[in-house]
Amino acid sequence: MQIIRPLTICLLSGTLLAVACSEGVKKDEKPVDVQEMTKNQPETHGAELKESDVVVSNPLNTEWVSAGKGIYEMKCQSCHRLTGEKLVGPGWKDVTKRRKPVWIMNMITNVDMMLEKDPDAQKLLEQCMVRMPNQNLAKEDARKVLEFMRNNDGEK
Repeated sequence: MQIIRPLTICLLSGTLLAVACSEGVKKDEKPVDVQEMTKNQPETHGAELKESDVVVSNPLNTEWVSAGKGIYEMKCQSCHRLTGEKLVGPGWKDVTKRRKPVWIMNMITNVDMMLEKDPDAQKLLEQCMVRMPNQNLAKEDARKVLEFMRNNDGEK
């Protein structure tokens, strides 16, 4: 009887721990079907941007940060987190510290050209195993996303 009580408590505790841990995993999260999300959108491709085409300034343009956040939430959030966590695509934390603004802008506006020519973009494709879809963003909208990324990385 003295052995059965501690054994029962141990088994009960283990069961409660297992149940508590399983509730922390999101089982109902649906996988993102990027192809389905973009299938009826006509593709537009911008011209390759040069470093002189992308001007960054300090302080940040707060209107662009806000607009970029809206674009992120509508077009990017389903694949990219603002942390370093990889979802479908890489997380955005510190992306503006790792990549030049023109690289980011070209990846947003000219993904096909980047995946064809740029070794770093090709390496990302190998890591993520999913081709980034063309989001049909104009240069001006991509610049707002870049400003939002800079804000996410702590620039003021």
